[in-house]
Amino acid sequence: MKLAQEEIIGTIYNLILNSGTREWERLLLIETKDAIESEARFMEQIEKLEARLRPLALRNNLTPDVADFYLKITDNSESAIQFDKSRHVIEDIDYQERGLFAGGCFWCMVEPFETKSGITSVLSGYTGGQMDNPSYDQVSGGYTGHVEAVEIIFDTRIVSYEELVELYWQITDPTDALGQFQDRGTQYSPIIFVQNLQQRKIAEHSRQKLIDSGRYKQPIVTEIKEASIFWPAENYHQEFYKKQPKRYKHIKRARQQFLTYQNLKNRFRLGAKKEQENS
Repeated sequence: MKLAQEEIIGTIYNLILNSGTREWERLLLIETKDAIESEARFMEQIEKLEARLRPLALRNNLTPDVADFYLKITDNSESAIQFDKSRHVIEDIDYQERGLFAGGCFWCMVEPFETKSGITSVLSGYTGGQMDNPSYDQVSGGYTGHVEAVEIIFDTRIVSYEELVELYWQITDPTDALGQFQDRGTQYSPIIFVQNLQQRKIAEHSRQKLIDSGRYKQPIVTEIKEASIFWPAENYHQEFYKKQPKRYKHIKRARQQFLTYQNLKNRFRLGAKKEQENS
């Protein structure tokens, strides 16, 4: 318990100094730190802190690093496991590439790619903005110009960039420039960020093919831009579908229901159009 106590106190100090911590969170943490330093009962103060954080935690309204801390002090440490960013690197430049896609909340963008054969690593983060090392609060507030995105490292011997772009169309709504599904705002805009000229050609050809198919009544608004600096998101957001499976399934179900409805509507429209042409 002594080691656990030292770890918790160390985490509290770090969160107080963390620029991403909200002021009201920092105030609670400082009060807890001061009480512990005044030789108040350690566990009593941690339980008090947990109770004060709980209403916001239940509404998923804590900043990411404080949310990780809350999970630890409530014995849900598995959900706070640190994502090993050191494994998100290209180790074989001859057969590995990066892909970068924005399509709404990155929570729902990871699983479809990560579970596909040939994917080495998927990292959630922010890109396309003007600020260095932005926080989740800053991006979600629309203050930085960034979008939520996933950076993918893949093995070209197993999966092609064309296949990744095709999967991207299947899990996003390319007609919605002002967000994706229930996530509204330019920070959730659909954008394919290309790493090189070859990726641009593939993405543009695929987008034109989608336009020519007539699959959507509304214009295809997904942008294709040159990749810029990608800033990894906080640990809380990495592999969210594994850490919070129940919540993830609920969000995923809502997205799938919308896409299913949209696809059926488009099929009926195309079918009616063909009947008119043949009559």
